[in-house]
Amino acid sequence: MMIKNILFTTLLLLITLGTSFGLYAADDLSMSALTLTTNPDGSQEYSVTLQILIFMTALSFIPAAVIMMTSFTRIVVVMAILRQAFGLQQTPSNQVIIGLTLFMTLFIMTPVYKQIDDAAIQPYLSEQLTSVEAIDKAKVPLRSFMLEQTRLKDLDTLASMAGLDAVDKPTDLPMTVIIPAFIISELKTAFQIGFILFIPFLIIDLVVASILMAMGMMMLSPMIVSLPFKLMLFVLVDGWNLVIGTIATSYGLGG
Repeated sequence: MMIKNILFTTLLLLITLGTSFGLYAADDLSMSALTLTTNPDGSQEYSVTLQILIFMTALSFIPAAVIMMTSFTRIVVVMAILRQAFGLQQTPSNQVIIGLTLFMTLFIMTPVYKQIDDAAIQPYLSEQLTSVEAIDKAKVPLRSFMLEQTRLKDLDTLASMAGLDAVDKPTDLPMTVIIPAFIISELKTAFQIGFILFIPFLIIDLVVASILMAMGMMMLSPMIVSLPFKLMLFVLVDGWNLVIGTIATSYGLGG
């Protein structure tokens, strides 16, 4: 049931993106067969045909939404840099890294999911909200999460490129601006964390390489000699605990 709700949440967010892009679409691109129905109370509902079209189209974008609109990007980049710092190409394997990243993403995004579930999913399933109202409610917690992790410089740059310099506050920006700004900020933060993780392993490589050159063993690869020392250092300092704790703390968890 939880997985079903998560997929439903992602679908709502993707529909939100679709409506955001629709604001910039030309009038002559509208399709008369796909219409909106206006209720007597003034609210609007998508026609069944349009709902099916959006649903089938959104299925292909669910992986991109999960990766780019959550903490997935930062975690997987940090894990990839950490593996590179070890000098290992296949350990941990890609499956292990992706699996750990997915569960860490679920752990970090749980508070946001609960807010979306309480504000949009459950009321919509109880028929207390229309689909459009549920979309508006669902995007608020996710937008708040992304803005908390997004640098103002990135927001200003993309807002300026979109011609939205007159916006009073970041929450007034459309999702089409917030999402790419969030991704850029996530990549920068991930590279910063990766740089800090890389330094101790780089020092070990330099020390081992210097010792081997002093001993005249230039034909022996320093990577082979330094790998056991890097593994030992990582285990002694409880490296996995520190890495996971650092990533979670960077999102404000446990702080």
